[in-house]
Amino acid sequence: MGLRDLVIDAWSWLNYKPVMANPVRRGAGPFAELAAGWVPLEDLRRLQAYKLLASYDNNQAGQLAAAAGDETGLERRELGDAAKLIDTALGYMLGSEQTIVVSGAEHDDGTGLSPEAQAALNIQEQLRTWAERELLPLRIQQAERAAVRCGDTVYTLAWDPAKGRPQLRVLDAGFYFPEWGEESDAAEYPSRVHFAWELPEDQRRGLKARLRRITYELGPISAATRPGQSKTGQPIREPLVGDDGDPLLMAGDQLDANSGTIYRTYPWAPDRPSGVTCYLTDAEWLLDDLRGQDDVYNLPMAKATFRARSDGEVLDRLDLMVDFLPVVHVTNTIPDAGEHWGQPTIAKVMQTLDELAATDSDSAAASATTGTPIIGLSGVRLPKDRITGTTLPLQVRAGTVWTLAEGGSMDTLDTSAQLAELRARVDHLLDRVAGNSRLTSSGLGTLDPAAVPSGYALQLALGPLDALVSSMRLARNHKYALLLRMVQRLYQAGQADSWPMGETLSARLVWGPHTPTDRAAVLDEVTKGFVAGVLSLETSVRMLAEAGYPIEDAAQEVQRIQARAFDAAARLADATGDNGAVRSYLGLPEPAPSPM
Repeated sequence: MGLRDLVIDAWSWLNYKPVMANPVRRGAGPFAELAAGWVPLEDLRRLQAYKLLASYDNNQAGQLAAAAGDETGLERRELGDAAKLIDTALGYMLGSEQTIVVSGAEHDDGTGLSPEAQAALNIQEQLRTWAERELLPLRIQQAERAAVRCGDTVYTLAWDPAKGRPQLRVLDAGFYFPEWGEESDAAEYPSRVHFAWELPEDQRRGLKARLRRITYELGPISAATRPGQSKTGQPIREPLVGDDGDPLLMAGDQLDANSGTIYRTYPWAPDRPSGVTCYLTDAEWLLDDLRGQDDVYNLPMAKATFRARSDGEVLDRLDLMVDFLPVVHVTNTIPDAGEHWGQPTIAKVMQTLDELAATDSDSAAASATTGTPIIGLSGVRLPKDRITGTTLPLQVRAGTVWTLAEGGSMDTLDTSAQLAELRARVDHLLDRVAGNSRLTSSGLGTLDPAAVPSGYALQLALGPLDALVSSMRLARNHKYALLLRMVQRLYQAGQADSWPMGETLSARLVWGPHTPTDRAAVLDEVTKGFVAGVLSLETSVRMLAEAGYPIEDAAQEVQRIQARAFDAAARLADATGDNGAVRSYLGLPEPAPSPM
């Protein structure tokens, strides 16, 4: 890439790759499938980066280089260093476990849970039940590995009427095409997003190559619609009209006669009528019908074939009855100002990984000459084939004896010194990878435990790793809080009987410790703080849970502790003289009325 072509963007760290500088052509090269006319030019570099990163993760970077014209690409030795970095970073970021916590669910004033705290506790239990049924830990592992590898991942949520709960799915970020405004930054949310990919030709079923696009978009609330058919028999949505021919409204919608705007009151905002809703469109186009000016953001709707949902609803601007896009885009890092995409963990050490692969390739060649050395002989009669009379090559085998003539000699090429240097270079490069990726030698497991003089020295050595994990979790915290808020609102929109209406409670995903915790030290700290009165019982229990103690529910653990805290109950009785407060503190039922 010449100076005139210098590009500085979210994927500039890949500019040194010749494959990123070559033009993308349809039907030729390693990125041939990305050259479809419907792929916008501004998204080509992002999709190229995703494919290149996937090749490193699967030990196929050499194959990608060979496909791009590098004749030595297939000789490249890749021994899983990129995958190890990805998996190691993923493990530290996720921690030992992930727990859903709702604010206020553990608040106890000593007389039992308040109605607000009890409501928060109920929502917390329901969210955890939903997470268990939707395999949330598995989905998080699936999505976050893609985020650590490529820099981005995407969740989608949809209400499933059959299951009676929101359905969570993970989609490849390469299918994700959001539409941002010109002045939007990374903190803003797009008002329209697309998921698009090609469907190959299926000759057995008589299907041509197609493009499928799923679109979520926010727009003004319109009149009610129902499934119908066009003049050509294609499924569409048509307006629902009354006997007088006027369009009908959805149940609960209201029309402002002055402005002509339709308003709707959502369950999570009963005091704030909204004129916005989210529409879902799922359609297909034949690739033969697309022209050069048609891209994923501007496809001809007249040539679209709309899909239908399992319940018969045609997905042609279907009103989802929510005022948000049920899509969450998670970045691996905090984007720069003006950027929307994250960076993978291996971004800044890609060239070092290439150096490692080159050194491993050289080591393989050197080890071949070391294990089977090159031997020079003089004064030896070479064996010949008895039939043809041609000279046969000498072979080095165990027990081989060569008879040398007078003055003959044998010399061996010793390459063991070069092999040792190459191995030392591998260790040097691994140290560079550990330092520059901030995973540290301790985090990668390459540090000799005997070389650490004390636990404090180990803690200092893990400092960069702690900072890396904190930064990665900071980039995700508000995204998972947003996902859990969407789950609650989809339950309300689905009118689930067990879900209360009203304002959405604040819920978040709490990550477990990413490094081994000194549980004995935490227990001593908590005990002293609680006895001294500087830590509440709720905070103490939460600290023990985060340290790895087997506490499944902090609120229930607090209740169990209070049920046996007779000394504290006696002090409460002396201070208040209220036997009812004491019984509530101990979790005892009200006494039966005495007989008259």
